[in-house]
Formats: sequence, C-alpha cells, structure tokens
Amino acid sequence: MPRMEAQQLAGLTARARLLAAPGGRRILGLAGAPGAGKSTLAARLVSRLDGLAVLVPMDGFHLAQEELRRLGRAARKGAPDTFDAAGYAALLNRLRAPEPGTTVYAPAFDRALEEPVAGSVPVPGDVPLVITEGNYLLHDEGPWALVRPLLDEAWFLELDDHRRVPRLVDRHVRFGKDRAHAERWVRDSDEVNARLVARGRDRADLVVRMS
Repeated sequence: MPRMEAQQLAGLTARARLLAAPGGRRILGLAGAPGAGKSTLAARLVSRLDGLAVLVPMDGFHLAQEELRRLGRAARKGAPDTFDAAGYAALLNRLRAPEPGTTVYAPAFDRALEEPVAGSVPVPGDVPLVITEGNYLLHDEGPWALVRPLLDEAWFLELDDHRRVPRLVDRHVRFGKDRAHAERWVRDSDEVNARLVARGRDRADLVVRMS
C-alpha cells in the first residue's frame, strides 16, 4: 500500500477536519491514477475523524459486468464510459443537502466479485463530511464535468510510476488475475486511464505526494 509520513498524514487530517466543522455538509474528493493510494488515504482520514466523515467511493458506480458485455466495453472496464457518471453526480447532489434524520445509502464496489453492490454505504444526515475517491473526480468531459463543482475541496494524489505500477499489478493478482493477465491489463487499460486522469491535476486544490 502507498505510504506517507506521520506528519504529512496529520496535516491532511487537520485539513479534512476543518471541512468537517459544524455548519452544513461538505464533500472532499480524492482523485488520482489507478493505484495512487486514494482508497488507502480516504480510509485513514475517515478513521481519524472520529465519526465526522463517511467514505463514499466512486467505484460503486461501475456498470455491472453484464451491462459492460452488452455494450462491448468489458475489455475497457475502468474507462470513463464504464461508469454511471450521471448517477454518481446525482448522488453527490443529494449528499450535499442532507435531510435531518434521513440516511442515504450509497453503493460500493466489491473487488472480489468485480461488481458494484447497491445500498452498501450508509450516510447519516448528521455526518458533516463525505469523503469520496476515484479516478475521474477532476475529469471534465461528459457528465463527469458535473462532479468537480460538487466538491468543496479536491485533492490529487501522485505516486511515482515505478512504485505505483507494480503495486497495481500486485492488487490485480490478489483479486484473482494471473500475473501475466494483470500486467497486460495494467499496460493496456489502467495506464491508458492514468494518462487521462493526469489531465485533471490542475483542477485540484491540493496535490498530495504519496510514497
């Protein structure tokens, strides 16, 4: 997993805690290339914010495998058009205006199944901060362009490719691909998406260097 110094993590936690101050719901977005450490950092922030934040992953809006096959996109799973981007933006809109006493349920993504799972993430109305993470939060094409204006703050995570790519291959292997297949998938799919994701870097409020 990507790492960071304790001092760096403490600083990021303090910055996120400011967003979790009383006075309404805010949304923090973590973007970056596949394998940059988005889900790791998001989970660490949530664990350190003492119940003030909930993690809602963008990956819950993957299209189901059956639908990707129907559309002829299964070999490109992870590309921008293999997600329900408009649905994701609609959920963020709903999360920005919580109703007291109402819990909103967000989907998650099960890597073992390689499928989204509806109703997996409860977001109570009184939680002041939603942290969301994913590749395309700063993407500006099609319905993805709706996402950035819904984020109160966006961070872009960077990790050197010589560290990120092998870790990404290892992750695919852990979840069932043989190593040769994992290496091809990273080369032909994940890294194509990584170059696209990098174009959104300048739209972030903060660039976070992972190690």
